[in-house]
Amino acid sequence: MPVLPGAEPFRHEGGEVGVLLCHGFTGSPQSLRPWAEHLAEHGLTVSLPLLPGHGTRWEDMQLTGWQDWYAEVDRELRALGERCERVFVAGLSMGGALALRLAARHGDAVSGVVVVNPANKVHGLSAYALPVARHLVRTTKGIASDIALPGSAELGYDRVPLHAAHSLRNFFRLVDRELPQVTQPLLLLRSPQDHVVPPADSARVLSRVSSRDVTEILLEQSYHVATLDHDADRIFEESLAFIGRLAPSVGKEGTAAGG
Repeated sequence: MPVLPGAEPFRHEGGEVGVLLCHGFTGSPQSLRPWAEHLAEHGLTVSLPLLPGHGTRWEDMQLTGWQDWYAEVDRELRALGERCERVFVAGLSMGGALALRLAARHGDAVSGVVVVNPANKVHGLSAYALPVARHLVRTTKGIASDIALPGSAELGYDRVPLHAAHSLRNFFRLVDRELPQVTQPLLLLRSPQDHVVPPADSARVLSRVSSRDVTEILLEQSYHVATLDHDADRIFEESLAFIGRLAPSVGKEGTAAGG
């Protein structure tokens, strides 16, 4: 199937500091593209892959699982590691969980982690019904485009494939067990008004990681897809400052790239 216009992966060859961005469940690189472009404009090498089964039609996602999604970002991280001296991982929602697992598994190969409204659990009674329900019902209503900003929209599926949702639930459990292995500096940005991921998920992440350098920022004006919402610029600026603090060469590269 052809990729939906706007859902294409994004890559930029910049300096010696790289950033891997991971999009969310049923979403696409479109939700993180402005963020990726901002980092690229400041001289960073950026990779924003399209996860398998995403960015086409929900039927394609029904055939994929967390192993496919994680393998894609793991491959991209290794490629960035060969190209760059320092690599950071970042993600939105499920992409935050992917970024956290990369940090847990790759250790010193990851210099820092930035997560926006990270997801940690499939909530509600429906989560317990998934193992059976996925064999009876193919989809449920979509979760895309939870955005406060008028006129802003996320390119994502209008249906959630239940086989994929079941796999996501298993992935969250796996990541939760591995969170204590995350030791890198962590920047967590979350929206108090999030209709997809509850505050408990961010609280759980913060309580489980072993990172000592932790910053939490509230995005008061945004809903779940904060990267396309009122607080988008703040996310871009705070993440760039976070990376620049840990990899000081970023500011110099940004000056050169900017003119």
